[in-house]
Amino acid sequence: MEAWILLSVAAAAFQTLRFMLQKRLSMGALTAGGATLARFFYSAPLVVALTLGYLALTGAPLPGFSLLFWLYAMTGGLTQILATWCVVALFAERNFAVGITFKKTEVVQTAIVGLIVLGDRISALGLGAIVLGLVGVLILSDTPGLERRWLRRIANRAAFLGLASGAFFAISAVGYRGATLEIASQDPLLRAGVTLAVVTLAQTFALGAWLIWREPGQVRRVAAAWRSAVWIGVAGMMGSLLWFTAFTLENAAYVFAVGQVEVIFSLAASVLFFGEKITRREALGIALVTLSVIAVVAFR
Repeated sequence: MEAWILLSVAAAAFQTLRFMLQKRLSMGALTAGGATLARFFYSAPLVVALTLGYLALTGAPLPGFSLLFWLYAMTGGLTQILATWCVVALFAERNFAVGITFKKTEVVQTAIVGLIVLGDRISALGLGAIVLGLVGVLILSDTPGLERRWLRRIANRAAFLGLASGAFFAISAVGYRGATLEIASQDPLLRAGVTLAVVTLAQTFALGAWLIWREPGQVRRVAAAWRSAVWIGVAGMMGSLLWFTAFTLENAAYVFAVGQVEVIFSLAASVLFFGEKITRREALGIALVTLSVIAVVAFR
């Protein structure tokens, strides 16, 4: 099995863990902005230390990068902040599942943005596999009680937040792939580590400054919540490092398509930790997502 596939699956697992931790933290003393900052605040020092350690261990010099690297990296960093903020804000919505459904359009949106910005193309069969996965995700994310109320599905704040987060995640993924491709190194792990270190430091300072201005006291609360928030940083660092490394190896749309196994991981967590049962509809959704991932790998 190719490395980017394993990296994408592992990244999805860490992302599931990180969102579970962020949901718990955002329901306490932190606002959506504070919970978003926690993800970067505690990741940044870990990422920098890991990258410097890797450079020392391998003896490799710090690679050079073009001016275009900064444009891609900063665009990706900003849109990831906005995307994460939207997802955390979704946790406060009653129709959370509807919002997450719209978020999952990120795979299709990534394919479009990747084609426009980087010229990344996907085959007809690959596109069909992506759409099949989207159908599976829609089935999994269906909201009981709203089966025939389509206007209520799309005309609400949760739907807007979900769609916006999907768009921002799509732009950030393409931005990060573009940034890693601008680094003068053949080592995908080094390219991912350098990009991630630059981005998370910029995100921490930028979002921290914003919160000091707009939400006084939140940065202090993020620091005070370190016992819980540090694990968000660890999960976020691992997830991002795996995503970034996968982006250096393959089209971002395909990486996100395989990453749709995140919905299966989330459902498994519900069954294992909360004793919930899998319905027929959910079993069908799992089957379609699984088939989609297999098809993406086979027909990309």
